[in-house]
Amino acid sequence: LGHDLIPILEPEVDINSPDKEKIEACLKEKLLAGFNSKINDGKAVMIKLSIPTEVNLYKDLVDHPKCIRVVALSGGYSRDKANELLDKQEGMIASFSRALCEGLNNKMTDDEWNKTLDES
Repeated sequence: LGHDLIPILEPEVDINSPDKEKIEACLKEKLLAGFNSKINDGKAVMIKLSIPTEVNLYKDLVDHPKCIRVVALSGGYSRDKANELLDKQEGMIASFSRALCEGLNNKMTDDEWNKTLDES
């Protein structure tokens, strides 16, 4: 947390896990404990997390003074599904690199590539 850099933590939860909700609750608890005990006052981190099953589960992280931003990973959801789920989460922002690339492939012409990317 030195040198004026902001660490990014990215503990992704498998969206297909049968224990996804339990894992997310445990992850939230561990992150909050770490924020409170491991990060000095005046310092902060950014976290990138899979969109939680429970709406606003990560709101305490969003509001925590030692967390600059909570960024949502598409986690394997389609772009439409990821947007639908993210829309319900207060304070999370998108980082949907997998969903953004949906429909792109190396056999496309430049025009096809650009059109598909523009529609993302």
